[in-house]
Amino acid sequence: MAEPTNTPMPASTPVPASSPRSSSPVPPVPSLTPNATMATIPIRAASIDALSHRPIVLHIGDPIKYNLGTYAEFSQAFEVIRPSVAERERTAFIKALKERRWGEFSAIFRPFWGTGGEMGRWDAELIDLLPDSARIFASAGAGFDWADTKLLGEKGIIYCNSGLAAAEAVADFAVAMIISTFRQLPWCMGAATLPYLAPTSSNTTETDALARLVFQACHAQATAASHNPRGHVLGLIGFGNIGQQIAAKLGHAAFGMKIAYYDVIRKPPTVEAELGAVFHETLDGLLAASDCAVLCTPASADGKPLITAETLRAVRPGTRFVNIARGSLVDEEALADALESGVVGSAALDVHAEEPSVHSRLARMAGLDGARPGRVMLSCHNAGGTVETHIGFEELSMRNIMAVLRGKDAITPVNLHFLPNKV
Repeated sequence: MAEPTNTPMPASTPVPASSPRSSSPVPPVPSLTPNATMATIPIRAASIDALSHRPIVLHIGDPIKYNLGTYAEFSQAFEVIRPSVAERERTAFIKALKERRWGEFSAIFRPFWGTGGEMGRWDAELIDLLPDSARIFASAGAGFDWADTKLLGEKGIIYCNSGLAAAEAVADFAVAMIISTFRQLPWCMGAATLPYLAPTSSNTTETDALARLVFQACHAQATAASHNPRGHVLGLIGFGNIGQQIAAKLGHAAFGMKIAYYDVIRKPPTVEAELGAVFHETLDGLLAASDCAVLCTPASADGKPLITAETLRAVRPGTRFVNIARGSLVDEEALADALESGVVGSAALDVHAEEPSVHSRLARMAGLDGARPGRVMLSCHNAGGTVETHIGFEELSMRNIMAVLRGKDAITPVNLHFLPNKV
């Protein structure tokens, strides 16, 4: 999952707030887990009450599951309409928008990342059909490459992501992946299990004998390829909420890594001083200085990769690489080439360019090929996936809508610079 744009750090993490891409002041952030429970509120598809003066909120996706207290306030303040799954399929959704079936709604609310996207990409075909009354689109998830936030902004609609809610989970996962690249975890884990998962013989005695040999080989050989993270340079590509949390978790106060970063806007001196972070003006400069480079920046607006064969020429031989941002930011063929040549020593990828498919060469490198160690850790876009994250997605999306429709500042806007009047 990608690093969100400039939102304050949760109180649970002692990292200073910063605004790498902010274009307006950010108001205080509410608690993301107020009296959360596991109950589910059934939400009926409401009809439009012509006599109601409450703003209409179009709720796409599953019903609220956790933040019952906030939803009670939310549903009292607004007329919530939740289209059926069939109505959310793209053709039906477009037809409903043209018919103004849901009236002059003021907000679009998508509280879960796994549902509410049945209509596909929010491009000009959909956005041009939105009523002029629409003022805010608040969604779960940190990434927003599935929605044209520029076009939304030009239409006067503030897009708010929920990356703040996922930041701690993503940073925690990144820590595990970074450690993996230093401690050869794919090799160590694969050597303990692979002979049993993919036996070369139906003979149990032969499989056990091979498993013992593979285990002993890893025990003896992985040491020479493993290192403590302490004292190594951690290069963070993107230094927003997630980047700063990773720095706090792995920096001088904990794992003792040296923190370096590259971002489009340099952070204030107070942020750099608190995290012991050294700014690099270019991506090539950061890559050349890093022992482990971590990609934690939003997807590029043009969809082009940031890590390419050209940028990988800047890295030192054996550099480690981690991606917890977006798969589209990496030329995976170039990364596979760099791993095979030893330019990149090991890697860990939570996100992939063609999800749910995984690049075949990288997948092969994640396993054991004879005595050859696995050099790549792969996961299934799991970094932000915790119950606490989904509780936060719900809460933050509702709080963004309540703030904007009550005339206050949005909490986590990402496209204010595209709005005609620069809110």
